[in-house]
Amino acid sequence: MKKWSVDLHKLIYTHVLMIGIPTIFYFCLRMGGLPLVNVHMAIATFFLFSSLMILLEASTALFRRFAVPTKKTGGDRWDNFVHSIKVALGFSGSQRPTPTTALPRCSIIVAAYLPNEQDIILETLRHIINTVYRPEAGLEVILAYNTPIDLAIEDDLRVFAQIHTELRLLRVDGSHSKAENLNAALEIVTGEVTCILDADHHPSPDCFLRAWRWLEQDYDVVQGRNIIRNHGHNLLTQNIAVEFESLYGVSHPAKSFLTDSTIFGGSNGYWQTAVLKRIRFNPMMMTEDIDATLRTLLNGYHILHDRSIIATELAPIDFNSFWFQRKRWAQGWLEVSFKYQRRVWKSKHLTLKQKFYWTYLLYYCVIYSLLALQILPLILSLFLFHGYLPQSDNAYLWFSTVITFFSGIYQTIVTMRVSYIRYPVYYFAQHAILIFLYTTLKNMISVVGLYDHLHGHSHWVVTPRGKQPTRIVSPEAPPMLAPVGGVGSRE
Repeated sequence: MKKWSVDLHKLIYTHVLMIGIPTIFYFCLRMGGLPLVNVHMAIATFFLFSSLMILLEASTALFRRFAVPTKKTGGDRWDNFVHSIKVALGFSGSQRPTPTTALPRCSIIVAAYLPNEQDIILETLRHIINTVYRPEAGLEVILAYNTPIDLAIEDDLRVFAQIHTELRLLRVDGSHSKAENLNAALEIVTGEVTCILDADHHPSPDCFLRAWRWLEQDYDVVQGRNIIRNHGHNLLTQNIAVEFESLYGVSHPAKSFLTDSTIFGGSNGYWQTAVLKRIRFNPMMMTEDIDATLRTLLNGYHILHDRSIIATELAPIDFNSFWFQRKRWAQGWLEVSFKYQRRVWKSKHLTLKQKFYWTYLLYYCVIYSLLALQILPLILSLFLFHGYLPQSDNAYLWFSTVITFFSGIYQTIVTMRVSYIRYPVYYFAQHAILIFLYTTLKNMISVVGLYDHLHGHSHWVVTPRGKQPTRIVSPEAPPMLAPVGGVGSRE
């Protein structure tokens, strides 16, 4: 709570600067006779562009949900007509490749900070060892962990490792980060393909089989789809569950479809081990996964998102945990943006479309939280000037407002359509209703993250992982290897 009280002061301070002072400034301009319509239209254009990108990504993810052959025969006239429209729009997709060689030896690296994750680590290891498909060449599981003190759970882990010889325990003394744990594990890993997991992630049994389809081709990293298994805990976890379905089922696949480039999300990612050993992880970065993503792409390697590779994880169950998790994410994006944006445009390995798209993901999304908040002082100053909010007759402002609200609702509907878990409809309804407040909250957190970054505050606050009541996505009935035409990515 002490850390939150410090951030509360930062929140008040930054939003007095971002909202309070601009409100007074805009009010004074209105008193001076300036209507500020142009300022309002500029911010509306900013929202409009973001909304159009959301509509593009959602539509792409919706139309490319299924793998279909380039040519279609049979079916009724309506099906053939719809298919021809998809082909004309570039939404027809392509068949997923069929592996021509056997799955090689595979490794799973589970990174853990045991004082925080000692209550869940055995559950995760049991899930992996009991359910993940084992190639004939073998499977190894490396638990790379750090702890400042000896823990009783370590004795349990040693007993468990004696029973399951494929498990290797690696205590990384002196480590203070996930990145250091992963780098230490890369010194002993033996698989040709390596999966990286967080301590709360439970992968599907066929995860390596699905990833190998792409790794056997010209891809170096395959990112899977992360979903929330404790979604029924409270209103916060319900909204995070829908948000994750939107991210990993809509936005990330769309980036992969549109630009043949996407993000390694830190867990449920499958690497060519040789590439991973060259890239490694930077322990000095707040988000080592996004940093590794940019270095991977800038070195000419390829990342693909396949939403048919499922792993479940735990969402934060309280506001305090959510706040510090999202602030770290926001600060990490800022850090990566400032470090790599110029290199993106100088890269010989990225296409022009990829450069534009990564600029959108880096700088544009960084400044979004700052500019999006400026709609509030504009409206507040208008209310202070008139004593009420007058109705606008500007058609462009109405159009941008309608598109902005529609994009959020449309994205939620598409998410409901392509979601892996058939959540209750009210999950999506309440998310659509709360999306403006939820987005505003995340923007506020991003502003505090920017404040911390500019002041050199980069301390890590661990997201609690204690035992939680969950609605478990049954590990006994995960998605089996689908035939061509089933749900997948880059299909």
